[in-house]
Amino acid sequence: MLKITNLHANVEDTPILKGINLEINPGEVHAIMGPNGSGKSTLSNVLMGNPVYEVTEGTIIFNGKDITEEPVDNRAKEGMFLAFQYPESIPGVTIVNMLKTALTNIENTDYSTLELRLKVADAMKDLGLSPDFVDRYLNEGFSGGEKKRNEILQMKMLKPKIAILDEIDSGLDVDALKVVGENVTAMKNDNLGLLLITHYQRLLEYIKADFIHVMMKGKIVKSGNMDLMERIDTEGYDWIK
Repeated sequence: MLKITNLHANVEDTPILKGINLEINPGEVHAIMGPNGSGKSTLSNVLMGNPVYEVTEGTIIFNGKDITEEPVDNRAKEGMFLAFQYPESIPGVTIVNMLKTALTNIENTDYSTLELRLKVADAMKDLGLSPDFVDRYLNEGFSGGEKKRNEILQMKMLKPKIAILDEIDSGLDVDALKVVGENVTAMKNDNLGLLLITHYQRLLEYIKADFIHVMMKGKIVKSGNMDLMERIDTEGYDWIK
């Protein structure tokens, strides 16, 4: 579903990604771990097409199509989704209107506001969100937990083919992490590929990964299964260096 080959990327002429190779098949869950500054969040932004980052070499193939140069909106329409580590606040834009616009463009179906409210009701209940949550402005005045639940609400509604969760566990207390983890796990299916970017083992206690990758200095330097994650949790990264 997603094939990344020899991917290099710069930020303001500074090389960050230095040859990433990764394949994610439908139904697989991949987790990328690594110390701060290793390029994990840069990878998520490059995959989603953030124009701040310049791809200097390599390709990104999604569903058999080269999307290396595609803009963000085209990638979203193809079925890519990014849950942000630090979601932006957008005053004046309600969650219900944002979801309505997104679904209209992705599904080519013009939902009424009432239809959209009914469509999101079960998802909001699963996430422990009140019915009036969708009337709030996007992330404005939200707690860390509300922001991350809102990201997962969007994922539940947009039903992507590839979901990239960039440190979705950062800033969450134990209860919020459990809710987020259980909702993401409930969405796992044979048609969804998941890429989790995280520092900590605790997220992977709720979302079991098929593959663990360690990223350092812009490269994936080691891959394995959950045993690799457990060793990292016990010994850190020095043994890999």
